[in-house]
Amino acid sequence: MSQSLDSGSPTDAPYRPSQLKLTREEQLLHERIDFSRLPKHIAIIMDGNGRWAKSRNFSRIKGHKAAIPSVRQTVEGCVDLGIQHLTLYAFSTENWKRPAEETGTLMALLRQFLRVELKTVRKHNLRVNVIGALHELSPGIQRDIETVFRDCRDHQGMCFNIAVNYSGRNDILAAFQAAVADGVDPADLNEARFHNYLSTSGQPDPDLVIRTSGEMRISNFLLWQIAYSEIYVTPTLWPDFGRADLYRAVLEYQTRHRRFGGI
Repeated sequence: MSQSLDSGSPTDAPYRPSQLKLTREEQLLHERIDFSRLPKHIAIIMDGNGRWAKSRNFSRIKGHKAAIPSVRQTVEGCVDLGIQHLTLYAFSTENWKRPAEETGTLMALLRQFLRVELKTVRKHNLRVNVIGALHELSPGIQRDIETVFRDCRDHQGMCFNIAVNYSGRNDILAAFQAAVADGVDPADLNEARFHNYLSTSGQPDPDLVIRTSGEMRISNFLLWQIAYSEIYVTPTLWPDFGRADLYRAVLEYQTRHRRFGGI
């Protein structure tokens, strides 16, 4: 059976003027969005920092640093739209194959982001959830993550997931191992129960997956959770991704008819 686009509201939602200072282009796009048909959960594969830097004869490290404003704009844009869940793919388990200087910079940027963006977390009442093999990260990063967890424990705003040292395959494997450790009989393990052991337990699966840089792959990201997600690929490199790009992705999502295997 086919199903229309899901939304956070069972009835038509009136247009909500943005509380952000938008450019003319952003405003025109924003006015076209149907607020009764918003995705509940947006997941983004942030890609293209290295190519962005190379095209400008910058170091790859400078490309990663240039990505931070795009993260901030995306978070604020999703909050302003009323998106309930946002997941950003910040660092995969495979990214450790990169040069030590680059991975070190990425970890340093993560620590800086977690510290500096606490103001944003508080301002928007965000619930921050860092997912991945966190026990493999340095003690300093683990402390910073725990600080953010404590700070936003009682927040009721958008759930902001940051995937760090994350692998979709490992997420599935760890969920199964946790279920076994709990004494769950494999014969009693259905999809709903299994979902409770995933890193995104308690959250809806992503409705929309955005991938920047034009690459046509999902890179071991939320493999279980994105089984029926709508996928939007943009050639825009992540450091160039702004609110207009976010709005275009949402508008494209609203043209889709989600069938979930039906007709």
